[in-house]
Amino acid sequence: MPMQRVCFLLQVKKDRLAEYKKIHEAVWPDMLQALRETGWHNYSLFLRPDGLLIGYLETPDFAQAVAGMQTKEVNKRWQTMMAPFFENTQGAKADEAMRSLPEVFHLD
Repeated sequence: MPMQRVCFLLQVKKDRLAEYKKIHEAVWPDMLQALRETGWHNYSLFLRPDGLLIGYLETPDFAQAVAGMQTKEVNKRWQTMMAPFFENTQGAKADEAMRSLPEVFHLD
């Protein structure tokens, strides 16, 4: 099955940037395992100084990968912990608020 390349944007609160980065230096092992089990591959996060968070991953099916994570207990704990870090989610947790951007070019 071909891999989808997925990019999404979120906004981290400026006053929480340092803490957000620190938490991601040691993501829980069971969270990392859950991501792998649900089809998140080559997953990276990039953070601009103004709080713009860019996520990138490759997966056979993004909707299925998100849905799979939403069944994991570790993800529920992680999303609850991370919810206060984000702006403009209209009350949704980050994994519910992220929307993929359409790909317009790929070199290969």
